[in-house]
Amino acid sequence: MKRSGTADLALWGGGIPSWLFDRMKLLTLPVVESIVLHYGREHFLSRLSDPFWFQSFGAVIGMDWNSSGVTTAVMRALKQSINPASHELGLYIAGGKGKASKDTPRELLRIGDKTGLDGDHFGRCSKLAAKVDNTAVQDGFQLYLHSFVLSADGDWTIIQQGMDGATGLARRYHWNSERVKNFVEEPLAAVCGDNQGQILNLVARAPSKSPQSLYVSGFQG
Repeated sequence: MKRSGTADLALWGGGIPSWLFDRMKLLTLPVVESIVLHYGREHFLSRLSDPFWFQSFGAVIGMDWNSSGVTTAVMRALKQSINPASHELGLYIAGGKGKASKDTPRELLRIGDKTGLDGDHFGRCSKLAAKVDNTAVQDGFQLYLHSFVLSADGDWTIIQQGMDGATGLARRYHWNSERVKNFVEEPLAAVCGDNQGQILNLVARAPSKSPQSLYVSGFQG
């Protein structure tokens, strides 16, 4: 599995005003429709898995660019806008923040029942990506948001976010099926954020050929 990138953001309290979120939803659907129409679903998923593009997309639809809330707001707006139009777009979104993240595998099974896609397979991808970012990469961030964006072609992107209460930061992780190799070796493609020192990265490419080798990688979190 190849993670496509991460981003570090400030943890801000409070919620989004309902009037602002309603406007964000109104902007979200036509932007997605335009991208899918002109470039295709695979291109949209690839863009969504780019941390910089994701941040820019959030700003375009009206969210603060430098807040951890951009992840929650964008994925919520996407889910509420895309799922009602999923038949036309060929895009489906499962998961979300908090308890909704735990429903991701069940939602993927329901999507699979409707589309003929293998919901069990995508549920496994969902669980493994979460396990890597929450446990195998020990960077001090605990996941609280997990969203799975699936296309009718079987391509997917995962957006998930963790928080570190000690530093007051949130970290967003991006995955894309186009980069799939496996889940246990070198999943990290990029990190965007302030250097916070060394981390224990159990999925880094080991200097020896033994998969049992454990070491502190040189990756600067």
